[in-house]
Amino acid sequence: MFQDITLKELLERQHSENHTIIDVRSPQEYNETTIPGSINIPVFSNDERAEVGTLYKQVGKEAAKARGLEIMSAKLPDFIAKFREIDTPKTVFCWRGGMRSKTAATLVDLMGLDVNRLQGGVRAYRQWIVSELETADFPPDIIVLNGNTGTGKTKLLHQLAENGYPIIDLEGMAGHRGSIFGHIGLEPTIQKEFESQLVQAMHMFHDAPFVLMEGESKRIGKVTMPEFLFKKKEQSMQLFIDLPVEQRILNILDDYQPWNHPDQFVEAFERIQKRIHTPVAKQIHEDLKEENYKQAIHLLLDYYYDPRYEHMAGKYPPDKTKTINAADMKDAAERIEDVLSDMYPQRTKSLKDA
Repeated sequence: MFQDITLKELLERQHSENHTIIDVRSPQEYNETTIPGSINIPVFSNDERAEVGTLYKQVGKEAAKARGLEIMSAKLPDFIAKFREIDTPKTVFCWRGGMRSKTAATLVDLMGLDVNRLQGGVRAYRQWIVSELETADFPPDIIVLNGNTGTGKTKLLHQLAENGYPIIDLEGMAGHRGSIFGHIGLEPTIQKEFESQLVQAMHMFHDAPFVLMEGESKRIGKVTMPEFLFKKKEQSMQLFIDLPVEQRILNILDDYQPWNHPDQFVEAFERIQKRIHTPVAKQIHEDLKEENYKQAIHLLLDYYYDPRYEHMAGKYPPDKTKTINAADMKDAAERIEDVLSDMYPQRTKSLKDA
């Protein structure tokens, strides 16, 4: 017989052993929000779920259960085969620990495979996420990588992560690069998924002396940063990256690759062109239409992004800012590591000795 486990037990197993958690809800539900790290082996497809749900509302519970059993019986061999491919301990879950996860766990157990079921399902996990964000317990110092558009802050974060430094990539979690063009070519994240990823990262780095983040506004694309984190980030040390404009343009071209989405870049620019002096805005529009991206980016930096940055940078007190003057990305990463070595000598020494 399968066992029910609590969310606390599941989280402990995730951290202490190689454990597979399986969302048995429909692919659409899974894509909207799930427990990070889970895989999807659905009991019903999107259409099947809609059909069973309609039967439940229009005819009744027994009719819905009978149709669900009929659907599941036809796909049972393939369903079980997917579970057999997983050679780690397994826990299944659905929305609230109801019929779908019970059915999945029962069938898998009858086939001789060990499996657990999560009590409360995704709903219990979501309640925990909300509770964690309300308590706002995140002790590490935050070191913010700040600077003009195109200074490669996200790339620098990931370079530092490869070198063992703790980072939280807010843009990656949001599925947005944090600019008017930031959504292009990316899949946006919904608020629930953003918060799930954020809480996971907060737990991962809870005992670290510091965590690196990128300078962001409170709203990133379609998601909003929790108030406590935004306030703490704004009061933290800001490392302002300063790179030559030519390097910044190359970084932007590499990040955005506008030639893959030319029309979307024109449309995005049209939403802000009224904020730019008319002759310049007209030139940028023409450059984007003609795919003269280097020139368009240069003008956008000079007449839109850099003036906004100068205004923003002035709000931080001098004792909370440090400028990193660098020739290129490699130089910037090395200089950031030097600053971190001065600020946290014991932590950075252990990284270098590892």
